[in-house]
Amino acid sequence: MDRRSLIAGLTGAAGVAALGGLAALNACQPRREPTDRYGRTRIRFATDWRAQAEHGGFYQAVAIGAYSRRDLNVEIIQGSPTVDVPQLLASGQAELGMGSNAFIPMNLTAEGAPVSVVAAFFQKDPQVLIAHPDAALTSIADLAERPFLLADASINAFWPWLKARYGFTDSQVRPYTFNPAPFLADPRAVQQGYLTSEPHTLEATDGFQPRAFSLADEGYPSYANMLLCPDTLMRDNRSVVARFIEASVEGWQSYLNDDPAPADTLIKRANPQMTQDLLTWGRDQLIANEIVVSPGGRIGDMSAARWEAFFTATSEAGIYSPDVDWRSAFTLDFLRS
Repeated sequence: MDRRSLIAGLTGAAGVAALGGLAALNACQPRREPTDRYGRTRIRFATDWRAQAEHGGFYQAVAIGAYSRRDLNVEIIQGSPTVDVPQLLASGQAELGMGSNAFIPMNLTAEGAPVSVVAAFFQKDPQVLIAHPDAALTSIADLAERPFLLADASINAFWPWLKARYGFTDSQVRPYTFNPAPFLADPRAVQQGYLTSEPHTLEATDGFQPRAFSLADEGYPSYANMLLCPDTLMRDNRSVVARFIEASVEGWQSYLNDDPAPADTLIKRANPQMTQDLLTWGRDQLIANEIVVSPGGRIGDMSAARWEAFFTATSEAGIYSPDVDWRSAFTLDFLRS
């Protein structure tokens, strides 16, 4: 299953409601995270899917002691089709969570939920459109009039941006059921996917070498792999948030530039279905496509201009009301100047 399409339009309705319902109560109660026997603050970090290369920097931070050196005892709670990250934050089952794309925090903001993005560990959303080999295809614009296999969540997420930018129409959409058979059977079909996953899986399992077109490389402004933080944690334990970000940056630097084996070992232990081949492919794609490191050479970076660009594109496409306070979706307070 392509978890990004499953999550793309989801914020977790229960999570939104619970976060909103707890806002007034939490506003008056200081938040205190428990400590372990060594005095380290316990932090449960909920990811958006099962352990994989896209989470490598966080697992590396655990493996090399980047969190523990900063007096944090971090437990990574891996996601699944049934895990709702905002709900885990709202119910207190996790202190921090991962947002797959900018729609998740923006939807939470539109509903008034007390949570914000404090760092973005993917500067580019790795969402891609996959097509059959064709020398005439050089960009997404060349996919005009072709059928698009899209999940419902994607129709409510990046599809409006594609329509506004390229003039695609809803008549091109076909249902995507996470089965590649319809795509493989139609040489003109276009299927959604993720740069670090589906292209490799199609080649490895079906012997098919697809063309993959990155939305980010053609101007799609969403960040990905973002750190979601409840307002109460930022208010009461700012040092914990700052130390988690600092350690995570160290973990990503190590995962990308040093030996990734420490993280890979933890990932395969947490997710026995993950193969070393896919881990290596995923990491290679993160590096080759400059997914993690910003143009300025920083990890976790964000800018108000990028968030404004995302909100402008999506509000003009009718996804959000123009009066949504998009600035509340994030804070730059924890990022180095």
